Amino acid sequence: MAKKKKTQVKFKKRCIFCKEKLSIDYKNIELLSKFLNVKGRIISRRINGNCAKHQRKLACEIKRARFLALLPYVIQ
Repeated sequence: MAKKKKTQVKFKKRCIFCKEKLSIDYKNIELLSKFLNVKGRIISRRINGNCAKHQRKLACEIKRARFLALLPYVIQ
């Protein structure tokens, strides 16, 4: 008997910045911290569902906030 492959239904995540017309700013720490994992790394675009344009902007603003010591580089 051959095993059946399980089909996974993946829902396409929408970019919240496009959908809700949010602006990305380095001073908005609550918004930026949602896109960091527990170690403090930036979550990839594939996982969080951002479009490429907003993921690049998000990474730039997170790095800017880290430089200004608003966000930590590493969470221990």
